Amino acid sequence: MAYKHTNSKGQDYYLHAQTRPSKSGKPRTLYFFSKEIKDSAIDAVPAGYTVAEMATGLPVLKKAG
Repeated sequence: MAYKHTNSKGQDYYLHAQTRPSKSGKPRTLYFFSKEIKDSAIDAVPAGYTVAEMATGLPVLKKAG
């Protein structure tokens, strides 16, 4: 089951992760929220991150601490 976040406006967003190579060739994981569940959906917020909300209501991940 994908991680779901309901924002202050009552809209549901689902957390996704994709791993892609950076310019240097090292793999980098990109996290993003979407209104739809896709194949790249993940079950939990990664360790060391928290969910925050932008002024528009879009949830984002922030590094904890």
